[in-house]
Amino acid sequence: MSRTPIQRWRERGGRAARFLLPFDDIMEFALALLSVSPSELGDLGWTFADRKRLLDHLLASGRAAQGAQPEALPRMPIELTIPQRDIDRLQRFARRELPKAASNAAMLDRVLAALDLASHRTRTG
Repeated sequence: MSRTPIQRWRERGGRAARFLLPFDDIMEFALALLSVSPSELGDLGWTFADRKRLLDHLLASGRAAQGAQPEALPRMPIELTIPQRDIDRLQRFARRELPKAASNAAMLDRVLAALDLASHRTRTG
């Protein structure tokens, strides 16, 4: 039996959320994802495929940044479109692991605020 359109939509992660982050914040977040060890991936309940998919979402921002002036690139806001399922995973990662890898507290605050806004949840704590 073939899957219904609703089943396929849910498999792809459901509703897509859009949010803006500066290019430098996206790249630092991607580097933090890359720095997660295999045991930490297991602790997060992720596989390598999960991490690759999340990185692909973040690295897609490079396409939007092409052609930008090099001096404007670090603060250039880039729109990301990520399935809600992955927003939830990125939020857990940002709260649990990103503080260990972030070199800038302001970046951590911006990422958490953007993810919270994208998920339509208010930040607690």
